[in-house]
Amino acid sequence: MKELVPMDDYGIFANAKYEALVDSRFVAEIFGKQHFHVLRDIQKITETKSGLSEDFIKKNFKKDNYQDSTGRKLPCYAMTRDGFIALVMGFTGQKANQFKEAYIRRFNEMEAQIKYLQSLREQHPQLTAAIQSVHEKPKFHHFSNEMDMLNRLAIGMTAKQFRELKNIPESEPIRPYLTPQEAELLDVLQKFDIGFVIAVPDFQQRKQMLEYQAMKWKCMKAED
Repeated sequence: MKELVPMDDYGIFANAKYEALVDSRFVAEIFGKQHFHVLRDIQKITETKSGLSEDFIKKNFKKDNYQDSTGRKLPCYAMTRDGFIALVMGFTGQKANQFKEAYIRRFNEMEAQIKYLQSLREQHPQLTAAIQSVHEKPKFHHFSNEMDMLNRLAIGMTAKQFRELKNIPESEPIRPYLTPQEAELLDVLQKFDIGFVIAVPDFQQRKQMLEYQAMKWKCMKAED
């Protein structure tokens, strides 16, 4: 399954349709169960007689497969938050409840990250258009300098430096690899910059204004 946001330590990732999903193998590992037992539980609750509707099952339990260390192709499931909750409702005990809480928290973070990634993607053409509008013959550096500035303010480095640090191929965008906090700050700064590019033509002055917005955002988050 193609991933928009790479899988984390909980097995939670985002697919190309901007859905937050969890891999059944990780659920088994973290809850201390054999994967085939988790698959058995999923099969039980996705049977017609389980009481769950076909629509719910189709939306929330996605059959997938993986290759094990011997090269065998084996089944697994990618589950939405609702599918995960339907599955783990039957898992009881103090530790199980702690893991449930941890998973719900991580789903919240992933869904927030997806929201900011969608916003960044939708706004990028607006920023590009703003840059084009203030330069009679825009050059590549007009765009790259602006993005480098935004990335430095949000993640402390340029996209090139981030790729080298995280070993990300040059052909891949860096945004799916950002933390939820980094994605949110970049989203905030890009929204401001769309207006600033036109209203504040001087690059250094615009940078100072964005630095202030970044500092303001960080202070607000520190108070939460």
